[in-house]
Amino acid sequence: MSEVVRFSVSLEPELLAQFDRYCKEGKFATRSEAVRQLVREALTVHAWESDAHDAAATLTIVYDHHRTRLTDKLLELQHRHPELIVSTMHVHLDHDNCLEVIVLRGGAGALQKMASELRGLKGIHKGQLVLAKTR
Repeated sequence: MSEVVRFSVSLEPELLAQFDRYCKEGKFATRSEAVRQLVREALTVHAWESDAHDAAATLTIVYDHHRTRLTDKLLELQHRHPELIVSTMHVHLDHDNCLEVIVLRGGAGALQKMASELRGLKGIHKGQLVLAKTR
């Protein structure tokens, strides 16, 4: 297990009370676990903003598979970027809607651009990109 470094943080009482509620609602084992998660999230946002060279992400989309040529467009776009796509998973939600999870890896800017292209297609009901900084 990696070494742990302790440090102290000073907070106003009301901010600490809000943080403790956040910890309780999030079911964090300790305040330290909550702080670690928040730091990781902040570093991920920073990596996104600084266009990290090696990032991983999932793009989750929900779409109407009856939409004319939408499936063809989704596949064409994915085939244009084989260097970014690691894997995909396709789920039939109901008669009209499908959910697709696309695992991506590459530069954060390239991942964001590809996700925007996919989310922008007509017939996409929801598209959410979640970035995970890899190092």
